[in-house]
Amino acid sequence: MLRTHTCGELRLENVGQEVTLTGWVQRTRDKGGMLWVDLRDRYGITQLKLEEGITPAETISQARNLGREFVIKATGTVIERISKNDKLLTGDIEIQLHDLAVLNPAKLPPFLIEDDTDGGDDLRMRYRYLDLRRSSVRKNLELRHRMMQQTRAYLDGLQFIEVETPVLIKSTPEGARDFVVPSRMNPGEFYALPQSPQTFKQLLMVSGFDKYFQIVKCFRDEDLRADRQPEFTQIDCELSFISQEDILNTFEGLVKYLFKTVRGVEVPEFPRMTYADAMKYYGNDKPDTRFDMRFVEMNSFVQNKGFKVFDDAQLIIGINVTGAASYTRKQLDELTEFVKRPQLGATGLIYARVEADGTVKSSVDKFFNQEALQQWVQAFAAKPGDLLLVIAGAADKARKALSELRLEMGERLGLRDKNTFAPLWVLDFPLLEYNEEEKRYFAMHHPFTSPKQEDFSLLETDPGAVRANAYDMVINGVEVGGGSIRIHERPLQERMFKLLGFTEEEAREQFGFLLNAFEYGAPPHGGIAFGFDRLCSLFGGADSIRDFIAFPKNNSGRDTMIDSPSPIAEAQLNELNIRLK
Repeated sequence: MLRTHTCGELRLENVGQEVTLTGWVQRTRDKGGMLWVDLRDRYGITQLKLEEGITPAETISQARNLGREFVIKATGTVIERISKNDKLLTGDIEIQLHDLAVLNPAKLPPFLIEDDTDGGDDLRMRYRYLDLRRSSVRKNLELRHRMMQQTRAYLDGLQFIEVETPVLIKSTPEGARDFVVPSRMNPGEFYALPQSPQTFKQLLMVSGFDKYFQIVKCFRDEDLRADRQPEFTQIDCELSFISQEDILNTFEGLVKYLFKTVRGVEVPEFPRMTYADAMKYYGNDKPDTRFDMRFVEMNSFVQNKGFKVFDDAQLIIGINVTGAASYTRKQLDELTEFVKRPQLGATGLIYARVEADGTVKSSVDKFFNQEALQQWVQAFAAKPGDLLLVIAGAADKARKALSELRLEMGERLGLRDKNTFAPLWVLDFPLLEYNEEEKRYFAMHHPFTSPKQEDFSLLETDPGAVRANAYDMVINGVEVGGGSIRIHERPLQERMFKLLGFTEEEAREQFGFLLNAFEYGAPPHGGIAFGFDRLCSLFGGADSIRDFIAFPKNNSGRDTMIDSPSPIAEAQLNELNIRLK
């Protein structure tokens, strides 16, 4: 190799050795008779020292012409630093340089290649190959690598087989929009890129593979945000001859193992919560349980008291914000505006402060006397210094608004520490959800999810009440994985397709291959898929999955570095039998 050592490995025990390093110039410092160069590679930074009278004049002259990001080869002797740097692993030593070669000069980068860079998101994405040189970005990808390796080690230890499934598949109508790929050899016909390998992993169970996994690319054409990309990675798993309990234990074990081996954190046993309780007490199906503030329903003791807002409401709910009674009127007005935003749609916010003497001062004092307000205190288990925040209205809107307000208060009060982890399982989801616009049911997870056996009888009489044999893993308010026990019998799968509005012909056309497979001895099976990018961002303490993807897309689904998507030539369109409007 061109180097004898990397820029991150030399220590005091190497003093006196002749070494050659290669890398990029991080910065230079010229003090006249003395010159220092910080040399960087993937492994770290080492300081090079040039001194008049010791270093050859030609080498000093070369060094004075170095610019940021020049690629160089440096040869010298390891010496102990007089002024040590405890922020660098190599901070006890430096290289007394005697030979320097420029392997490639560099233009001045459009932003600083530093952890605290001066480049904005758009600029850094356009020059992502430069952004990836920053140690903070590289560490994210190193974490992703460790997560991937440890996942494989854990699953291999349990006799899972890694199997690759096709990337060019059949388009299906359920779920998000597909990305489609035209077929030149089959004019007018299209492949789809997989939103998940769902049917293939079920077919692998029919094939007798018993335990399958894949760290797999998936694709969804949907609106983007911090935790979404058009292409993303899943840890995709399926097992045969198992119960829901087996899956929960196996994959709780996986995540505990990842926390221990990658983060060095011991995570206790995961609590379990039903979907119904998650919605009742937290207003969403992925509650952040790092802090309490559970919802309290108030209808029974605040309605029919002459306050029209409460009397007309379908649901009145509130949270107890411990120690926040000192919030000013301005702060309370800010919270009111927060819940009235169009995306939340609350009509207002009612508050009640518990004073130091135990009395209550509220925004509805003229409708509720102290005796009535003490019922609030009792229901919320409130103490002096606490602040009660209440929302009333249609049930779904009230829960959504209060859920967001609860998270906002957790953020403001510093209760959502990224180094604290609160995992849980959410169970017993509804099997179906009704769409008022289309006047039909949709699968809440996907059409292959099995109903709970005790709810089979409700499939015809009350489909909306049927619970799914489904489960989600939630950590810190983020859904990191989800799955279900699958339907493995043709009659039940056909019944499910019928409930979802498929005709027999449509079901056969879309999923005939799966229905046929179920007639050849399909075993009971189930599985789970983890959002690998989300897991990485959670472990890395970041809000966006983009930080853990080497070449991500922006919020418009564009790769600004390579300028994609982009038009294609007329000849290609003709060959694919595609005509643009």
